[in-house]
Amino acid sequence: MAGKTILSIIVDQLREAGVGEYIFIVGYLGDKIRDYVKENYPDLMVHFVFQNDRQGIGHALKLAKEIVDEDEVIIVLGDTICEYDVKKVLDSPDSMLGVKKVDDPRDFGVAEIDTDGYVSHLVEKPQIPKSNMALVGIYKIKESKQLFECLDSNIRQGLKSHGEYSITDALDCMIKSGAKVKAFKVDSWFDCGKKETLLESNATLLKKFSDLAENHYEYENTVIIQPVSIGENCQIKNSIIGPNVTVGDNTIIDFSIIKHSIIGSYSNLFDIVLDYSLIGSDTSIRGETRTLNIGDNTNIDLG
Repeated sequence: MAGKTILSIIVDQLREAGVGEYIFIVGYLGDKIRDYVKENYPDLMVHFVFQNDRQGIGHALKLAKEIVDEDEVIIVLGDTICEYDVKKVLDSPDSMLGVKKVDDPRDFGVAEIDTDGYVSHLVEKPQIPKSNMALVGIYKIKESKQLFECLDSNIRQGLKSHGEYSITDALDCMIKSGAKVKAFKVDSWFDCGKKETLLESNATLLKKFSDLAENHYEYENTVIIQPVSIGENCQIKNSIIGPNVTVGDNTIIDFSIIKHSIIGSYSNLFDIVLDYSLIGSDTSIRGETRTLNIGDNTNIDLG
């Protein structure tokens, strides 16, 4: 996204703040994530934990219990990019939860916060929210032993929210047991868990990064409408690219019009019109269409 992976944006933020050891909890395509981390961050101390049975974030965290032990930990969900003072959060004497005010909090974990800024109650996707402060997916936990005790208890009792073991329920258990957890407001929140928000976040980050370093691209018989980010070794001709387009490395585009879209690496697009689309890596598409959401390793002929 905007020329960088979501993972690299998150890791770079944490590394700049001094975080040196990482646990990646992965599932489907976990081998690709592991290879990417080892290739791009060879200096990091890393652990990989595979969640083969997807039962929610709470269940995923429990799998890392032996590695975390009783250490302080910062947890960042892999589909969330936020702008915030990471060092300030890490240096806080309290456990911290990132929050952002939203218009409709029913699709998020929600924090009820007292006048001193401490969290009094947490609810996962409430139908009737008592707060509009949504959890953004960043948690600095000092009492990791207590967190895992709550996770163990919830899983042992089969306490799920919306069919999954949630981190929200475990944190609420901690608060009920006396843990002091403070909320902090993030400056910006780019939720990348859905197609619409991913494309919106990509456009926002492209504009932000283009302010720092304008990219100038020249391709045969091609018009580039900024902001765009085009990876290395791409072959593009007879096309219009942009605005708000990210193209991965080693992609071939010919006789196409692409705007407001994200195109993966090693893709081949010919005679296509794309608008507000997600195209995975190693994908080949021929023919004309308007909006697509296609995963990796796909071959489509729309002619």
